[in-house]
Amino acid sequence: MTQKTSRLLPLIEAFAFTAFAGWFIWRLQDVSRYSWMVFPVWLIASFVANKDTPQSLGWRADNLWNATKRSSLIFFPCVIAIAVTGLFLGGARHSLHHVLVPRRFFGYMSFCLLQQVGLNSLVTNRLLAAVSSPVTISLIAGALFALLHWPNPVLVPLTLIGGALMAWLFAEQRNILPLTMWQAVLGSVVWWAFPIAWHHSMRVGPGFYLFHAR
Repeated sequence: MTQKTSRLLPLIEAFAFTAFAGWFIWRLQDVSRYSWMVFPVWLIASFVANKDTPQSLGWRADNLWNATKRSSLIFFPCVIAIAVTGLFLGGARHSLHHVLVPRRFFGYMSFCLLQQVGLNSLVTNRLLAAVSSPVTISLIAGALFALLHWPNPVLVPLTLIGGALMAWLFAEQRNILPLTMWQAVLGSVVWWAFPIAWHHSMRVGPGFYLFHAR
């Protein structure tokens, strides 16, 4: 395999995986009951074919403290900024109870973990193998992540920024655990801060329009 091919194939996979995820959101989940099974099969096959390890995938504990400190320095101010924005948008009238119920919050965190596996363990990892610039990688990963949240007017810009920051942090400290935690916290605060008429209960794809039609 030439050097050009070794860089091109991971890039193709990163875009192809994102395209399939978009297809699933917009079409497959409604027409094919078992289409979700492609995701675990794709992930496992890709990790095996690329000889990934828990360390390269970010499934690790050895750098957990350093990764948590670094991600906290980035995302704690983001949480504060979103919360202050929420106060100006009338968030004081909203209850956080809906998202802070332990069963609901940890269920949402599990969903965030799956997103981190897709975003960073696969997509960002493949971009790292194809592109030399960490900034470029982060911007591409953020843009792909944002596209999967179309047409939500709240989530698209926030996931563009958040996805880019998460990809950059992953490239610096390969650990998806603190990123999962912060994504769950940020998502919960976003749900509270912005009017539900704007984010439609955080729905994306056709679900955004279906929620609006109720």
